[in-house]
Amino acid sequence: MPGRLRPLLVVDAANVVGSVPDGWWRDRRGAAERLRDRLAARADADGEDGEDGEDGEEIVLVVEGAARKVASVPGVRVVEAPGSGDDRIVELVAAEGRGRPCTVVTADRGLRERVAALGAGTAGPRSVR
Repeated sequence: MPGRLRPLLVVDAANVVGSVPDGWWRDRRGAAERLRDRLAARADADGEDGEDGEDGEEIVLVVEGAARKVASVPGVRVVEAPGSGDDRIVELVAAEGRGRPCTVVTADRGLRERVAALGAGTAGPRSVR
């Protein structure tokens, strides 16, 4: 279907990385890069340009703090939050999530409420781990 907007998946990197006590706090940037790479594999598996001519979801990983400077890779756009990651996620959903399916991956109850008010769905960290 030409002109159809791809579903948007916005991932709260700090929240997803922090959901598993695997030593991520010793290397926050490395943990965010590993998450980004898992998401890129997901994008590849979903088919960035499937045989049916439709692309998979657009994946955006929002990073903050020590995880800033993580680079985007094919299939995953990385967006740095200059301040609050939650505020940047809400801004992204408001600007890019309208008119298409949008899901935010986070366990943060307050953030879930904020993006739901904008019409976005939510999923927990396990959905991308």
